[in-house]
Amino acid sequence: MDIFDLLIPSAYAQDAAAEPSAFISLLPLIAIFIIFYFLMIRPQMKRAKEHRALVAALNAGDEVVTNGGLLGKIIKVEDSFVDLELTKDVVIKVQRHAVSGLLPKGTV
Repeated sequence: MDIFDLLIPSAYAQDAAAEPSAFISLLPLIAIFIIFYFLMIRPQMKRAKEHRALVAALNAGDEVVTNGGLLGKIIKVEDSFVDLELTKDVVIKVQRHAVSGLLPKGTV
């Protein structure tokens, strides 16, 4: 017995019949995709759906916050823009999809 036999075990060839099936070798990849779907893709689609509903339901008089952090009251709603009153006599025009949240009445 040689010293190398103790440190490095000999490798023996396996039978060809012992190879796993194609489905078993793809199983970890399928499991990762399922995990990504439920942890990342599905919640993001749900948030996007809620944001589309929020933007579609904007009305004059609603108090909102924009993506940039501006708080104001909606004065006028157009097809793709809203006029937002930040303070008295300060009105800006922002895109509808830039509105990120609806605030309770009386916040502004």
